[in-house]
Amino acid sequence: MILLKGRVFKLALLFVIAATMPNVIRAQTQMNEIPLGSGGAGTQSVTGGTLLDGDMGAGGLSTGPEAAAFDGTYVWVATQFNNSITRIRVSDGTVAGTFAVGKRPVALLYTGGSLYVANLFSNTVTKVTPSTGAVAATYTVGDGPGGLATDGTNIWVANRNSNNVTKLSPKGAVLGTFAVGKRPMGLVFAANSMFVVNNFSNSVTRLSLAGAVLGTYAVGRGPFGIAAQGESLWVTNFFSKSVTKLRASDGFNLGEFKVGDGAAGVTSDGTSVWVVAHGDNQLVKLNPADGGVVATYTTGKGPFSVVIGGSQIWVPNFSSNSVSRTLAN
Repeated sequence: MILLKGRVFKLALLFVIAATMPNVIRAQTQMNEIPLGSGGAGTQSVTGGTLLDGDMGAGGLSTGPEAAAFDGTYVWVATQFNNSITRIRVSDGTVAGTFAVGKRPVALLYTGGSLYVANLFSNTVTKVTPSTGAVAATYTVGDGPGGLATDGTNIWVANRNSNNVTKLSPKGAVLGTFAVGKRPMGLVFAANSMFVVNNFSNSVTRLSLAGAVLGTYAVGRGPFGIAAQGESLWVTNFFSKSVTKLRASDGFNLGEFKVGDGAAGVTSDGTSVWVVAHGDNQLVKLNPADGGVVATYTTGKGPFSVVIGGSQIWVPNFSSNSVSRTLAN
């Protein structure tokens, strides 16, 4: 009887533990993959431990899809080694045109009815009309533009090589250039501030909308992307294989959570946080309450970014010359 009671107690304890665990990781799911067409001399696999992102040279890679944005009808993908952007209709996954922009497009932003493209080697931002793909304007910015964000009115550009950000009006007027850390990449607007990820400084700089530095916050190694979720910010750490959660109001570090090799792009759907692990060829879904992994998805090779469009998650695959998609369930 004593032995039976002991077994019952252990079984009950296991049920309690299972019920209180914040996340149960599902089996990894394969995403649907949409090819983007032929690239250059072929493709090669890229691992997260050796390559921070595609601006380090083509080296026989394909078209190098790296960034994506959603305009309400199409997902746009920057195919940087073709100096072009490709649009995909979200309703059926059909490739619906490819359009020339500047040299080495690596970042995209849709806002105010226009698509903005950061051209890394042209030191410009191209403004595109989404309905036609036509270039509406081209604006000169700093050295090596590679990140884009909006504060709801103006466009902010992270200049990777000049270690600063440029603030543009919707008509392209330069409203200011502001120094930040080394190799700024991802940006996000939150708490009435612009937060800038400094890839080589292992930090995040907080700027006022006038460009004043309000704070600098340490994160993991090789920070890459940043996204806002509620009152928090999520920063991917490429070489730490993790994400750092910061409180947006004051930059307080709320924790660091492992996600996989080459943590790069990150976004939020308002309920979950989605991260791509470049070196693992994975999309990882996180619970923002505790940073726990809820589910993982197999992508193509070498993903760098992630965007939500049409109730689906879209991931450009840098080395596979494709885009993977799955339902945002």
